[in-house]
Amino acid sequence: MSSSVAIVTGASQGIGQATAIRLAKDFSALVLVARNKANLFDTAKAAEAAGAKTLVIDADLAEPAAAQAVVDQTLAAFGRIDALLNIAGAVPQIDLFDMTDEQWDNGMALKLHGARRLTIAAWPALKEAKGSVVLMSGNSAIFPKTPYAAVGTINAAIVALAKAFSDRGITDGVQVNSVLPGPVMTGRRRSYLDHWAPLHDMTVEEATARFPQEAGIARYGEPEEIAELMAFLVSPAARWMTGSALRMDGGEVKSV
Repeated sequence: MSSSVAIVTGASQGIGQATAIRLAKDFSALVLVARNKANLFDTAKAAEAAGAKTLVIDADLAEPAAAQAVVDQTLAAFGRIDALLNIAGAVPQIDLFDMTDEQWDNGMALKLHGARRLTIAAWPALKEAKGSVVLMSGNSAIFPKTPYAAVGTINAAIVALAKAFSDRGITDGVQVNSVLPGPVMTGRRRSYLDHWAPLHDMTVEEATARFPQEAGIARYGEPEEIAELMAFLVSPAARWMTGSALRMDGGEVKSV
């Protein structure tokens, strides 16, 4: 394992946590960023067991000053940044006509603006290291239906943002891609199903089975499967891949 440092946001749970643990095989040090400090230490323990040093930073990347603070602490601890994986940001699935301005703005603040600010703040170090960036989008970017208008709009913006960063990256030697997962069984999705099922006179098991059927897929994805894709994108094997938006959704999106 070479001396290399990756920042992973949203590392306290779900895809972010799985990605951080997976990257511990490939990076000598990981900077784990999220708002839930207690869960971050769980991620750190698993990453350290796999051989990586860790730095835990509890930060709300919706706050404008947080991005630079994360970069400053990373450079102070490890002196470099080789990869940045922007995974933080859950956007509520609320009907377009029911959302308040505050709910819309909150979704933008963390997932879109947080990733934008952190990538810009880390860019000089990434340029020096000829590093890699991944931005987490979602396949709702391709079909932003009314109940998912906010998440679809933000995810589409993230794909465009990643392409814009990748354009600069061609000159600066920084690789940038985005990932568009489909339905993944995370703790947040389990909580949603627990809440949704009794409202529709279903058991949780019935509700869990219904969503993949409606999406036309065989099953939910697992966080570890998305983590493998993330690890590939920041590996030497994917170095010529930049400006790409990669779907991993079990076949939910049928378009070419």
